[in-house]
Amino acid sequence: MADKKLKQTDKRYHENIFKKTINSILVGIIIAISHLPFWILFGISDFIYIIVRYVVKYRYKVIIENLSNAFPDKNETEIKKITNKFYHHFCDLFVETIKSYSINSAEMSKRMKFNNIDILNDHFDKGKSVVLLGMHYNNWEWNSSMPIKCKHQVSVVYNPLRGNNAFEKFILKTRTRWGCKMIPVNQTRRIVLDIAKAKIPVALALGADQTAPATSKFWTPFFNREAPFFSGPEKIAHSLELPVFFTYSRKVKRGMYEVDYILLFENPKEVDPNEILLTYIRKIEGLVSEEPAYYLWSHRRWKHTRPEGTPLL
Repeated sequence: MADKKLKQTDKRYHENIFKKTINSILVGIIIAISHLPFWILFGISDFIYIIVRYVVKYRYKVIIENLSNAFPDKNETEIKKITNKFYHHFCDLFVETIKSYSINSAEMSKRMKFNNIDILNDHFDKGKSVVLLGMHYNNWEWNSSMPIKCKHQVSVVYNPLRGNNAFEKFILKTRTRWGCKMIPVNQTRRIVLDIAKAKIPVALALGADQTAPATSKFWTPFFNREAPFFSGPEKIAHSLELPVFFTYSRKVKRGMYEVDYILLFENPKEVDPNEILLTYIRKIEGLVSEEPAYYLWSHRRWKHTRPEGTPLL
């Protein structure tokens, strides 16, 4: 969770008593729903799809704009087909995240397979920590079950929720119940020191496709539009000489996923630091283009404008 100092200084984390009570009640309902079987949850997802897609039209213009810019070669019919598939998956992701609270390890292992995790465990056996660069694709939340199979201490950098303490506790419970250590993004400066002092090798997981501030020094074309990125991943990998892996999740069928780890750099010191993020970004574009509906297109990823004087990499 966000630390007390941040909550005191950032008004976005403030929560009045009325809002706090309502949020607590809603989370209680969500916890109860999490105990339902998948066939009922997916029925709920189908109902939510109708509401979100046709009634609320959740961020419809944002999704259409993002997809149209990312895939200019696709016509209007193709874009709308991807959009509808995105909404279906987005609603499935919602109920799957809820289920994360109560699902047992046997069921999770059946639904979330880590195909080549031995490549990470081999580095653990050599006493080597690693950096894992993921993306908001397919079910990234279920990646938190990785410690079931991984020997490393899995540490995940995340952005704390604002103004909803009850739901943040819920999400943290789902993400840590398998053994992940969650690190708020405002504490990332301590990561290098934590990894250096760790008693066992660490697998540092970052969703590095999140929106960075406009003041970021790292700007590059991303799905045909300029976008800023956090430079932390490359700095950490470069300074600690940690192998860098790309975490790629595939949707096999509804509620079933497989994860592969793709080695990007074994020795990041041997390449220019910018090359680490650029390789990661181009990997995202290539893999997402194969199945675009499963990426988080509702996110306002391209809301910033590159400041004058900031180079485009």
